Amino acid sequence: MELTKKEKATLLDMVKKTIAAKVNNKDIPKFTVDSATLKEKRGAFVTLKKRGHLRGCIGYIKAVQPLWETVQEMAVAAAFHDPRFPSLKPDEIRDLTFEISVLSPLQRIKDINEIEVGKHGLYIIRGYNSGLLLPQVASEYAWDRELFLKETCSKAGLPPQAWLDKETEIYIFSADYFGDAD
Repeated sequence: MELTKKEKATLLDMVKKTIAAKVNNKDIPKFTVDSATLKEKRGAFVTLKKRGHLRGCIGYIKAVQPLWETVQEMAVAAAFHDPRFPSLKPDEIRDLTFEISVLSPLQRIKDINEIEVGKHGLYIIRGYNSGLLLPQVASEYAWDRELFLKETCSKAGLPPQAWLDKETEIYIFSADYFGDAD
């Protein structure tokens, strides 16, 4: 599913207005969405960057609710509930850029050669551990396939070589990724 320019602009506007309201202790705005695409159930992540550095990133891997609701909910989660960062403060808003990644369904793979770095994100599960890295992460750091697998294992709290274990499940997905710079 490829979003139109208007749909992307709608979601970005929703993220900005939602975070601005919440950080200023105001009611989160109610949005009316006409686009059938934005009403489809989809997984999505919202990423906040402050002066180019990660400031929050949270999302739903699987489709649990309409895309626009997921994006609005994840905007609040990325700004105020990412355990890696303190809650966003009002004076930080002006330094933020916003990114949204709308995910395709997960696809389990048997052969790591199915992974296309820059196109696919990874979701790795073994036992109670799981970790996900979005497709753009590998590109940003110029990782090859093996390093991408190792880093995703580390994110899952697993040893870097855990992807070699037959008990480890590896999933790929793609993302329609866009943000302020687009």
